[in-house]
Amino acid sequence: MRVLIAPDKFKGTLSAVEAASAISEGVLRVYPEAVTTVLPMADGGEGTVDAAVAAGFEERLNAVVGPILRPTGAVWAVQGSRAVIETAQASGLLLTEPTPENALRAHSYGCGQLIAAALDAGATEIVLGLGGSAMTDGGTGALRALGLKLLDVNGAIVPLGGGSLAEVVAIDASGLDPRLAGVRFRIAVDVDNPLYGPRGAAQVFAAQKGADADGVELLDTGLRNLASLLRESYGWDSDVAGAGAAGGFPASFLALSGGLIGEASIESGAELVAEFLGLREKLAETDLVITGEGSVDEQSLAGKTPIGVARAAQALGVPVVLVAGQLSVSFEALTELGVVAAASAAESARSAELAMAEPERYLRQATENALNGI
Repeated sequence: MRVLIAPDKFKGTLSAVEAASAISEGVLRVYPEAVTTVLPMADGGEGTVDAAVAAGFEERLNAVVGPILRPTGAVWAVQGSRAVIETAQASGLLLTEPTPENALRAHSYGCGQLIAAALDAGATEIVLGLGGSAMTDGGTGALRALGLKLLDVNGAIVPLGGGSLAEVVAIDASGLDPRLAGVRFRIAVDVDNPLYGPRGAAQVFAAQKGADADGVELLDTGLRNLASLLRESYGWDSDVAGAGAAGGFPASFLALSGGLIGEASIESGAELVAEFLGLREKLAETDLVITGEGSVDEQSLAGKTPIGVARAAQALGVPVVLVAGQLSVSFEALTELGVVAAASAAESARSAELAMAEPERYLRQATENALNGI
């Protein structure tokens, strides 16, 4: 039996790589002769670089400026002319303290430094995985690392960070790295929020990054101003679903697409990762696929990573086993996706707390339980 093991991370307990290893051990306890292939997955956010490295991409480490100007090391991945970069690595919320001041100061400059490193490595296609970000700067920090200038009414360069966007009156792209004109940016998102407004980047997500009420309003005003300037300078229509992801990171890239940037597009993170990891090709060579993540619930059915894996497998007639940390969706709903068995670590441990205390052990047990139930 050929078994493909393709889980996402079990947030708070196991990375996708660790989860895949534990599931593999569970498979071999039930089917000692099975040939297992591990393919850690991701939804385009945190863990995307790890998934790429596990699939054969080369891991790179660069020193960059963190979200509030402290130096940090950031990992990215490259394979041929394709690079994979996460905003969380260079500009993540975990790299700073979520305070009102930092919410205004945080920027994406370090992400731009990683893009520059990818250009130096010869990349012409760059996957940008968004998620876990500290900034609300509309992606301007990243492009400023690549030569963009934002100017105030006096012609001076404004400080980095979303809190300064309201002061910008002109965008100077004359110094932008010319190599960007030959690059395709594929921006992986898992939200459909617009850039600004009641459902925009600031109003919905800035409080999680430390912003107080006044800060949220200032950041939203700044994003509105940025959208206006991008419209005037490049004709960009800011009413784009997903443009509010990661503090509006896609906005500046989308606005410059087709000119100063070769191409930039927003894509479903889970589907994009599945594509560049070769999920479909690997499913075509397997007899059974096992997928899962920390919590599978009704919201997961909207398109979280395990559901995407299940749908891809179903299309090829490959049976699916689902294992989770916690499972709170009916088995009937899962069977419609080609799932033939499912189990949870919490059920195996008889409590969620114990399952989280010994995640590998109970994920192995959940895998055994699910396979024995086929």
